[in-house]
Amino acid sequence: MAVSFDLTVIWAFIIAFAVFAYVVLDGFDLGIGILFPTITVGHGRNRAMNSIAPVWDGNETWLVLGGGGLLAAFPLAYSVILPATYPLVIAMLLALVFRGVAFEFRWRDPKHRPLWDGAFFGGSVIAALSQGMILGALLQGIEVEGRAYAGSWWDWLTPYTLLTGLGTVAGYALLGSCWLVWKLSGDVQDHAYKLAMRAGIATLALMAMVSVYNLLLLDQYRERWLEWPNILFASQVPLLTAIVAFTFFWSLRRRKELLPFLLALALFLLGMAGIGVTMWPYVVPADITIWDAAAPESSQVFMLVGVAITLPLILGYTGWAYWVFRGKVGHEGYH
Repeated sequence: MAVSFDLTVIWAFIIAFAVFAYVVLDGFDLGIGILFPTITVGHGRNRAMNSIAPVWDGNETWLVLGGGGLLAAFPLAYSVILPATYPLVIAMLLALVFRGVAFEFRWRDPKHRPLWDGAFFGGSVIAALSQGMILGALLQGIEVEGRAYAGSWWDWLTPYTLLTGLGTVAGYALLGSCWLVWKLSGDVQDHAYKLAMRAGIATLALMAMVSVYNLLLLDQYRERWLEWPNILFASQVPLLTAIVAFTFFWSLRRRKELLPFLLALALFLLGMAGIGVTMWPYVVPADITIWDAAAPESSQVFMLVGVAITLPLILGYTGWAYWVFRGKVGHEGYH
């Protein structure tokens, strides 16, 4: 039992790491798409696109690892969560595909560039909104009977999921604007500073609203955050969030370049820590724990060997790509 327990927890953290890596790495290029209509047509948009061109498609590797890992390590959770969120998953995947097509095709013909710019923006917004609403659908609870989803096609659509969706859109816009602050210079960077300030305010406001809403959803959430002695540990998350937020706005006023992006990543990390405090040890809140949903021990061991080989390779080539294309994108549009 001890080995099984450890393996299940290890796999839970692997999935959580993959999801976090996807959110922060694909989040900033989705954020640039969300902000695209506010960026100057022509040279400004071209520089923004070129800042993510070497890395944007590789970032989605983590989405495959997270989704595939959930299927392999927690098949019961996969079989419940997917039917509950099929419309959102389909919308997200179609948006990512359409966004990728727009990214490549906008360079082909200047006459059609406004169309593909609009598609890039629309795909980014829909993908971000869908991802946030999937999280909201999971947190608000999924109706389960026995070992199967028992809800309807539209159970995911509630005011709460719309709020989490908007929060994700704002958060990705924050990451995107901070990325542009770091990677660009001149008038586009000046504009990005303003966008980062607004996106930071919106993100923190929506995080606060979602956090308060969470306390109204399930009794177990209130117990985790408000009952003694849990409050001693849980309260550190909002406290650290306030400190990071203050430092973030200070860094923008001082016109720091890399620091705002790192602090935006820290805000996402703290947000994920808050989700962990809220949900643990449930993978489907109030119904299915990670141990209920886990694959057999032999399967977990087999997959762990594969992950031990592939995960360092993914981290290695991702780090190498970012290192090769380090530095700012010049006014001519190249690193």
